[in-house]
Amino acid sequence: MTVRGPLELACEIARLLDDLDVPYALGGSLASSLVGEPRSTVDVDIAAGLDAATARALVERLDASFYVPSEAIDRAVEAATSFNVVDVDSALKVDLFVTGAGLLDRRQLERRRAVELPGTDERIWVTSTEDQVLRKLDWYRQTDAISDRQWRDVLGLLSVNVGSLDLAYLRSTAAQVGLEVLLEEALDEAEA
Repeated sequence: MTVRGPLELACEIARLLDDLDVPYALGGSLASSLVGEPRSTVDVDIAAGLDAATARALVERLDASFYVPSEAIDRAVEAATSFNVVDVDSALKVDLFVTGAGLLDRRQLERRRAVELPGTDERIWVTSTEDQVLRKLDWYRQTDAISDRQWRDVLGLLSVNVGSLDLAYLRSTAAQVGLEVLLEEALDEAEA
């Protein structure tokens, strides 16, 4: 039995999605650790352009080493929400977020970028830094601004990538989805 860590699980699911020609992007804490400040995580977040057929095909390709709550998949595809699969050996969870028609969902896949994984010849599609900031600000807003982890991740992403961020895109998109005040607060705090 080989116990896989979060990055190995992300790569395994990514390979399956690539084989099915499903656009995806690694997000969440694992993605922000790759391009921001590293921190430990207990799960893997992947946004994917799944429909009912590709979701079923993905589940069929997951072998017996994953627990898959199949009843949740159809609901997630229909409502553009999430479902998870759990690696039986490590008990690590992979949250698959089914992308919908919303601006943040669309941009997350349109603006993704391939990242070479350190020490390997593998690459994985990762949500752009700007879209990670917007997603994490959105999660922060959804938790009534009480998720310190999300806020710290935002500040880390902004601080580490200060010279390479597309601030015009960030501000424009934040305004379109009602995140402009939070974004400006984060930019001010990251500069301090």
